[in-house]
Amino acid sequence: MPNIKSAKKRVKVNATKAAANKSRKSNLKTILKKADIACSTGADDKAEAIKLAVKKVDQACAKGLMHKNKAARKKAQLAKKLNAAK
Repeated sequence: MPNIKSAKKRVKVNATKAAANKSRKSNLKTILKKADIACSTGADDKAEAIKLAVKKVDQACAKGLMHKNKAARKKAQLAKKLNAAK
């Protein structure tokens, strides 16, 4: 445990941010899985599921949860799955 006041604050802030990032990443993974399932099962709302997933990937990229190249790769994969399902 740190002794310096600023170091103690950093520990608290880092723990808070780590919890928030974990929650956001978990939510993103859930949405990506739902979009994948919608495409593979041929659900009627697959286009909306993909659209929501792309939006969430962009938001994750903007928040710094995901690198921009990874976000672009995920979006391309989602588009490919949607086109294959049509």
